[in-house]
Amino acid sequence: MIAAPRCDRTEAWSALESLFETSASRFDLREAFAVDPHRFETFSFESAGLFADLSKNLIDGSALALLIDLAHACRIEARRDAMFAGGPINTTENRAVLHTALRAPRGSAPHGEEIHEVLDRMLAYVERVRDAEASGIRHVVNIGIGGSDLGPQIVVPALEAYCQRDLQLHFVSNVDGHDIDTALRGLKPSETLFVIASKTFTTQETMSNARIAREWFLANGGIDTRKHFVATTTNIEAAAEFGIETTFGFWDWVGGRYSLWSAIGLPIALAIGERNFRALLAGAHAMDLHFRETPIERNLPILLGLLDVWYRNFHGLTSRSIAPYHQGLRRLPAYLQQLEMESNGKRVDVDGESLPFATSPVIWGEPGTNGQHAYFQMLHQGTEVIPIEFILERAPAHVHADSHRKLLANGLAQAQALMLGKSADEAIKDTVPTASASIDRGVLARHRTFPGNRPSTTFIIDRLTPQALGSLIAMYEHRVFVSGALWNINSFDQWGVELGKALCNDLLPRFDSGDASGLDGSTAGLLKRLRS
Repeated sequence: MIAAPRCDRTEAWSALESLFETSASRFDLREAFAVDPHRFETFSFESAGLFADLSKNLIDGSALALLIDLAHACRIEARRDAMFAGGPINTTENRAVLHTALRAPRGSAPHGEEIHEVLDRMLAYVERVRDAEASGIRHVVNIGIGGSDLGPQIVVPALEAYCQRDLQLHFVSNVDGHDIDTALRGLKPSETLFVIASKTFTTQETMSNARIAREWFLANGGIDTRKHFVATTTNIEAAAEFGIETTFGFWDWVGGRYSLWSAIGLPIALAIGERNFRALLAGAHAMDLHFRETPIERNLPILLGLLDVWYRNFHGLTSRSIAPYHQGLRRLPAYLQQLEMESNGKRVDVDGESLPFATSPVIWGEPGTNGQHAYFQMLHQGTEVIPIEFILERAPAHVHADSHRKLLANGLAQAQALMLGKSADEAIKDTVPTASASIDRGVLARHRTFPGNRPSTTFIIDRLTPQALGSLIAMYEHRVFVSGALWNINSFDQWGVELGKALCNDLLPRFDSGDASGLDGSTAGLLKRLRS
């Protein structure tokens, strides 16, 4: 592990505290644009096919310079290099963190030969299955949870324009039987391939659904589980016991929320094919190179990670909203929830010391323009300031040009409105046909006042291609790494998930026995009610 100070123990942190107290806490975006005609150019960055406008954020040159000093003081570059080199930066599990190696060209990263052996074998299998006339497969049901579900679930609909039309993908993750019943409805065993995605082949939810799928397959005339079930797992023996011969493995240095680039990406490859899957990997690798080689001053993931720390620890902002103005990215907020909140939702640093500052914000969102008609009211006029990220595509895959112009105009307008707001003087001049005729104009104006000065970031991609999507996801991965490194936490374990699992295993037999001994009063009472 690279020896480096925690962010709050650096001179740069103290300087940032002083800056925030003396001036930055009163920073106004409208004034900043008024005095600096080049602000957009100064705070816009481009890399690996992704353009980012950071100019509508609560930051100026002084704050950015001190944040860059903070990155240097916390040795971000050395920590980054240790990750790429395969150092055991996951300290609590003594593991490397090498999802970047999964998308690197052969010979350019650790474990390259074994990675590409699995990749080549998996993609050869993919092309055989995608030959629907020969394989007979028309439906793929991916059964996994967490990263084994969320990764494929973000990529497949995002790249719908590149998907094979005669092969439909279905996803099952929830142990709730309603989920798998809905997925299986109308399917035929002879046309269905099940992908069981579990590193250990013991994940409770996944294996419960896998057994239901096998029972359904056999009960409805299925006769060859070897052909119709495939596993992405490291536990080949358990898969064989289940009746699966075809398996594609991965390694303990592949974290679940970073695993879509590995064999867990099998349903993605089945949907978009070998060439496009390799393009997805190439797009992520392009962002890896940018992150690894670009100086901090122009390094997009590092700048975004610094901005996240600035908002969380100095401005005290508790959440961040994701607004992809692309229907294909509708699962991106859920994917980023796991990526960031599972990675950085920690309360102790790498040495086990309690942290005196906040870490991961709450990540949430919806696609635009749906979100505008749901929660944007709070973003504009609520009591909390919530940074929002807009993701726009310049050239869509569809032919509805007028609809796309409206979509883009809405995205730009929302970011503009969040920044500009509307004063009471402006509001009182408005004609409002829907307002009550009896309400005082001054009172109405206060209802229609927007404070403005609310920050946002806008990302633009030319077109949502496999390369562009790979770059976008990798950017978010590296950004999470940066903020976690500044906080000096381990972003690559998830012990908080384990306690609930252990308690669940204790409770399961009690549903049969009714034994409530040793339980707290609430849990015992709820158990009794659910059994009655």
